[in-house]
Amino acid sequence: MITGIKGIRIRRAVAVTATAGAVFATGALTAAPAQAVTAPSIAAKGGYIMNNANGKTLYTKAADTKRATGSTTKIMTAKVVLSQPNLNLNAKVTVQKAYSDYIVSKNASSARLIVGDKVTVRQLLYGLMLPSGCDAAYALADKFGTGSTRAARVKSFIGKMNTTARQLGMKNTKFDSFDGISNGSNYSTPRDLTKLASNAMKNSTFRALVKTKSTKQKVTTKNGGYRYYTWTNTNTLLSKYSGTIGVKTGSGSQAKYCLVFAATRNGKTVIGTVLTSTSAAQRETDAKKLLNYGFARLG
Repeated sequence: MITGIKGIRIRRAVAVTATAGAVFATGALTAAPAQAVTAPSIAAKGGYIMNNANGKTLYTKAADTKRATGSTTKIMTAKVVLSQPNLNLNAKVTVQKAYSDYIVSKNASSARLIVGDKVTVRQLLYGLMLPSGCDAAYALADKFGTGSTRAARVKSFIGKMNTTARQLGMKNTKFDSFDGISNGSNYSTPRDLTKLASNAMKNSTFRALVKTKSTKQKVTTKNGGYRYYTWTNTNTLLSKYSGTIGVKTGSGSQAKYCLVFAATRNGKTVIGTVLTSTSAAQRETDAKKLLNYGFARLG
């Protein structure tokens, strides 16, 4: 399944094996260059890539095995926010102490939001997707969930994440958190996360977020002044693989090192996921191998 040599190529290969001289004489070797493409070996326990144009699978490794996702969960957080009816990206949200208390208690990745600052929804999305801010994720869940208490709003938001997963046909996915810090039941698969990312990338705001390497954002302080937040994208593939357009890193004690990635070359886009790789450097290496393989398959 991984090598994906089609019957027509096999028949063609048989037809040109009579003598080496005959092969050179007819130039038949150039007729099926994809035969030479060997599926890569990756360290990640799970991997998947597809042609983003038509959803055709290009590579699988335990693609439907459920695993912890870490902060790749935040792709869904962003997707739910960007799917809200009549969304105002310039609406301001006041940073609550609960958000900063949460990241301290969880020792979580942070956008370093300061209590009392007024931050726009768009800025919170940058804080979510670039530095992988769990405080930004909490703020968005609190803003876009429904209910009379913060706990109720968060529960409502996570419910929206799961409803969206079902709508997208993510059959092996469940979310129990807004940021990937699992409460025991937060999982997905390489295939499902790739499906999610492909759908999210249809949104122009999402595309702009995930291809941004760094950003400086001006926010209003509680005293009416202003300050700047500077955020750098944790997805270093943006600088290290030509054509990269996203998407999101993830890590954690269970998740190890994850990456949902996409790149466009010569008008073709390959999108995919690696879960449970062995290090931050290795998940990047795994992604590069799969992207190279995907583009070679597409020709």
